[in-house]
Amino acid sequence: MAAGGSYSIVEYFGGDDGYRCGYCKHENGNFSHGMWSHTMTVQDYQDLIDRGWRRSGKYVYKPIMNKTCCPQYTIRCHALNFHPSKTHKKTLKKVNRFLSKGEMPVEKHDEGQHEGEPMDSVHEEGVQPPPQDPLKIDHSEVLDISTSPDTDTTNSTAPTTPRDDAEKTTNVTPKPGKGVDPNRPLCRKAKDLRKERRLQKEQQKQQEAVSSTVNPAPSKSSSNQPKSLEEFITESLPNDPLHRLEVRLVRSNPPSPQFKASFDASYQVYKLYQMAIHKDPPDKPTESQFKRFLCDSPLEVSFFFLSFKYIYFKHTIRFSLFLKSCNVKLSGYMFCSITHMPAKHYFCSGSLCREIAFTRQLQQQSPKLSYYYLGFYVHSCPKMLYKGQYRPSDLLCPETYTWLTIERCIPRLDISAYSRLNENARAGDARALKELGRVLVLHRRTVMPYAAYARKRKGSNDEKEVEQYASLVGQTCAERILLYRA
Repeated sequence: MAAGGSYSIVEYFGGDDGYRCGYCKHENGNFSHGMWSHTMTVQDYQDLIDRGWRRSGKYVYKPIMNKTCCPQYTIRCHALNFHPSKTHKKTLKKVNRFLSKGEMPVEKHDEGQHEGEPMDSVHEEGVQPPPQDPLKIDHSEVLDISTSPDTDTTNSTAPTTPRDDAEKTTNVTPKPGKGVDPNRPLCRKAKDLRKERRLQKEQQKQQEAVSSTVNPAPSKSSSNQPKSLEEFITESLPNDPLHRLEVRLVRSNPPSPQFKASFDASYQVYKLYQMAIHKDPPDKPTESQFKRFLCDSPLEVSFFFLSFKYIYFKHTIRFSLFLKSCNVKLSGYMFCSITHMPAKHYFCSGSLCREIAFTRQLQQQSPKLSYYYLGFYVHSCPKMLYKGQYRPSDLLCPETYTWLTIERCIPRLDISAYSRLNENARAGDARALKELGRVLVLHRRTVMPYAAYARKRKGSNDEKEVEQYASLVGQTCAERILLYRA
């Protein structure tokens, strides 16, 4: 029984039919199990996430990993141990230059991107719509960020031609004398100068190493320690920047007055994104579609974070926090997703770093909140590989439901798109279904174990369906979540 008498209530829909893949665009190569969640506790959703499930609005789904064309592995980042890479640092500096001065980086033409697919686009994740959607909701589109590696370039000065040089010196009187001025040093190649400077630095380091052995220096001061993620985020930001980035906590379920007041601005960002990236006509991205996709939640209490604003980029960051109760005590799990205008990919990557920093900030209030979940990692889709760059991170084994470092998993995924990631042949699913009779069902507003339900409904032919559902959610969840039976 759930704490405080609260239950999760779901309807299971199976997953035998294939549908269009949002990654490789295969018309019927994507397979997943799905269920409609009328209500769900925080703990149940946490346990489902750790078994490969995720949600779109109130629709909860789990890819059939060994059958689908593009296997999707749940990925989480160790937020407390995350250190930005060189690319992440460059990205944060670009964002800060824009926030402080409005400076836009000059970028060369992006290479290697798919035809007709902007590098900063949010990748579409196909979600199988339930065959009997209680609210007739279209779940055909689920979005995810796809960013590409940073391509920083600097402005270079164009070489001058002899004609240009002649024009510059037409009014200059030459000095008397013949040949090279003996009082001036000889001209030297830039390559030789760089080599000389490098040798000087090496000699200086050797001298410092020798002196340190004779007179050991005191322990490193805090100024010599590597910069933290938070320091990179706030670095070079003046007290009065040109643009400001604010994060507001707004309750979306049930909707608060602040959520209602900001709803239209958030919807406009979503609509512009759908039109620009997915080429939707203006009348297709409706308010109801936006609400059921990004705002509706089966969780007890949900919050909607708004981040304003990158002026014409209007970058909107949405966090769905899963809270244990209305007293706003954070649970041990946070899931973040981003909807954004078609902006430069450095803003997308910069936002992910900021979300990881925000997770660390929340962890000070809730010690259990230590992971940043990035949704699904698809090794067979080049546009999804960026998620693996946020390390240290783990992937979820689709057979044992254990977490393994991504470094251990990548060699196996290079060989096969689908792989049992846990190399231990003896390892198994610790929460595998053992007793079908203990699965809880909700029948005629009455909670009962499946064994009692089967006795009441003699001759019922749903045992295989219930067994499939319970195997997917695991014994622990099956004994807490109520499976609706008509």
